[in-house]
Amino acid sequence: MADRPRRPRLRRTLLAALVTFAVAVPVSGAARPEAVPAPAPIVLGPLRDASPAALEERYAVSRSDIRAAGRAADAHGDRKRADSLRAMAGAGRQFLSFDGRDGGRSVEVVGELSSARRIAVLVPGAGVGLDAYGRLRRGMTALREELGEGTAVLAWLGYRSPATVSPAALTTGRADEAAPGLRALVDEVRAVRPAARISLLCHSYGSVICARSASGTAADALVLYGSPGVGAEDVAALRTGARVWAGRGGDDWIARVPHVRVRVPFVATVGFGTDPVAARFGAEVFDAGDGGHSDYLLPGSRSLTNLARIAAGAEPLGASR
Repeated sequence: MADRPRRPRLRRTLLAALVTFAVAVPVSGAARPEAVPAPAPIVLGPLRDASPAALEERYAVSRSDIRAAGRAADAHGDRKRADSLRAMAGAGRQFLSFDGRDGGRSVEVVGELSSARRIAVLVPGAGVGLDAYGRLRRGMTALREELGEGTAVLAWLGYRSPATVSPAALTTGRADEAAPGLRALVDEVRAVRPAARISLLCHSYGSVICARSASGTAADALVLYGSPGVGAEDVAALRTGARVWAGRGGDDWIARVPHVRVRVPFVATVGFGTDPVAARFGAEVFDAGDGGHSDYLLPGSRSLTNLARIAAGAEPLGASR
C-alpha cells in the first residue's frame, strides 16, 4: 500500500520520457555524426546591411565557408556530408551565415531579402541538420512559391538539435541555448527591414525554441505546428506581443503523445507541457489539414496554404478561433 502514491508520479515521468523519445526518433531516424571536422568560418558579424551588394558579399563568403567544410568532409571520408554541402554551395544559393562545426549551423534565404515586405523564418525540429538539409530546403522553397513575390523565407538552422536518445532530448535545455541566437536573428532582420512583416514558423522541437525566444521578440507572428508542447502552460506565459497560432495535421502522430512536465530530482524537468492546440493554451488554432508530422510544407496542402497566409498577414482558411 505504501508504494501506491508513487505510481502516478512514476507513470508521468515515463510518459514525459516517451513524449521526447517520440519527438526525436521519427524525425531523426539516426544520430547525426556531429564529429565531422570543419574549419572555422570567416567571421561576418551581425547582419547590418540588407542592400543587394552587401547581401551578395555575405552570400559569397558563406559559399566559400560551405565549400571549405565540404572539402574537410571529403577528407574525413564522409561522402553523405560532402554531397550535402556540395549542393548547399551551388549557384544561386544564398546563406547569410554558415558554420560546419559541431553538426552545423546555417541561415539560408530564398527570395530577395533586400526588398521583401513579408519575411518568414522557418525553425526546424530535431533531425534537420546538414546531412538531411534537402528536406528543409524543399520546404522553404515550397513556402516561398506559395507566398509569391515580395517575400523571403529564411531557414534558421542555428542550434545543435537533440540526439535521438539522450538526456538533452528530454528537456528544453537545447532550446534555451538556441533561443538567444534566434532572437538575435529576428532583431537583425527587423533592423534592416523595419517595415516588413516577420513571422516565425516553428515545427516540432523548433516550437520549443520559438517559445523560449518569444519574450520581447520583434516578430509579428509566432506559429507553432506539429508541436509536442513548448515548455509553457499557456500563451500568457510566453510574454510575447506576437500573435500566436497553433496547428496540427490530422495524421500527425504528435497528437498521441502525452503533454506533461515532470520534475525529476537531481536531473531536470522533462516533457513539454500543455498541447498548443488545446483551448486552455490560448493560441489561435488554424486548420493544418490531414497530413502527417513531416507534411506541413508539402505543395498543395492545406497546411502550407495556411502557413503562407499567416506569414502574409491574412487570416488562414478554416481558422478554429
